[in-house]
Amino acid sequence: MSTLASPAESSWEQRLLGQVPGRTSANPEFQELKLRLHRKLLERINLEALAGIDNESIRGEVRQAVLVMLEEEPNLLTAAEKNLLSHEVLHEVFGLGPLEPLLRDATVSDILVNGHRQVYVERRGQLELTSVQFHDDGHLLRIIDRIVSQVGRRIDESNPMVDARLSDGSRVNAIIPPLAVDGPLLSIRRFGTDKLTPPDLVEKRALTPGMMTLLEAAVKARLNIIVSGGTGAGKTTLLNALSCFISPRERIVTIEDAAELQLKQPHLARLETRPPNVEGTGAVRQRQLLINSLRMRPDRIIVGEVRGEEALDMLQAMNTGHDGSLTTVHANTPRDAVSRLEVMVTLANANMHLAAIRQQVASAVHILVQCSRLSDGSRRVTNITEVTGMEGEIVTLQDIFVFEKRGLSGDGKVLGRFLATGILPKFNEKLVAAGVKLPLDMFDEVVEIGGS
Repeated sequence: MSTLASPAESSWEQRLLGQVPGRTSANPEFQELKLRLHRKLLERINLEALAGIDNESIRGEVRQAVLVMLEEEPNLLTAAEKNLLSHEVLHEVFGLGPLEPLLRDATVSDILVNGHRQVYVERRGQLELTSVQFHDDGHLLRIIDRIVSQVGRRIDESNPMVDARLSDGSRVNAIIPPLAVDGPLLSIRRFGTDKLTPPDLVEKRALTPGMMTLLEAAVKARLNIIVSGGTGAGKTTLLNALSCFISPRERIVTIEDAAELQLKQPHLARLETRPPNVEGTGAVRQRQLLINSLRMRPDRIIVGEVRGEEALDMLQAMNTGHDGSLTTVHANTPRDAVSRLEVMVTLANANMHLAAIRQQVASAVHILVQCSRLSDGSRRVTNITEVTGMEGEIVTLQDIFVFEKRGLSGDGKVLGRFLATGILPKFNEKLVAAGVKLPLDMFDEVVEIGGS
């Protein structure tokens, strides 16, 4: 969908982002000219006939046609403006229009479009308003439709909300009128082509080397792990990183609403849910895929996010020989994660006694990993918590590692420390049985974080 820009192309795109003075895409006259060129191009060139040709060849031919058409325009344009226009028209034809420069910017983690006139981005945890604009709501709707149609989804008045993904796995949500009052809304959660590895997360101080060593041992020893956290806390990023520790000899089945996980193992079966068709039938939910995956001889099952009745089937799979499974859940604390699992299991079977549900959770889940997004935009693993069993009718938990927030620095960075609680986890016996021995001094480590 989007390809890497050349240095020359990037320089023209800087104008689009308002970094270079002169005409930009926010200029109405500039927008009208671009729209007119796009229409002329569609009249003169049969783009479908070029579909089988190499992408770079097509782009070069189309760009040349745009430059020829620019010579016919009465407007006096500089060479730089002609280059900018030609690149923008190419983005309209082959990419996602005004969003292309933002998608190529590695510092952008979120793109938030609030109607055709307002586009925000998040960089380093902070929201910024850009000068990027669409021509009108119709222009924005065409870009949204291009995104969702490429993954077999649709969006219209009868189905005005949709979840989709870009080719690099980036998460997309769109909602259009009549539900969106002031025009179409588009949210893109960026996932870079270079996934963060476990050493990357340690280097970024998302967690300590000792914490990562413990999680590596847990994955290799086939313990069941649930990663919990709020929106944008880094749950999927951590899940991707933990998957690096799975042996390439194992068969992995992933189940997601929108395929975002990008595992590197060779024996991988990826499943994705399907929304209902125009008649409202044909939907395939995560629960159906999870039940089907049990017939696919998986060594591990990874569910991108448990958010409904599939939680019961996930817990039963963990309890019936499919150990080493991984998933994520939305929750603010490890205790909240347990409570959410209980509620979701109730959705699947309202007749189950609460004590039976908690017994399922206590026997299936070994570790809860809590991710949090802090006030300065940094993401940290704030708890690694062991599920130790049942005490009466309560699921008992104990923290192995925690992150203590201790204030803010002068420039607003979060100060704190990663702290081992000194408790040797009960699952250490399982680690030893799997041939993994951890140094005992790692359960006493304290690492200060200065907010960098």
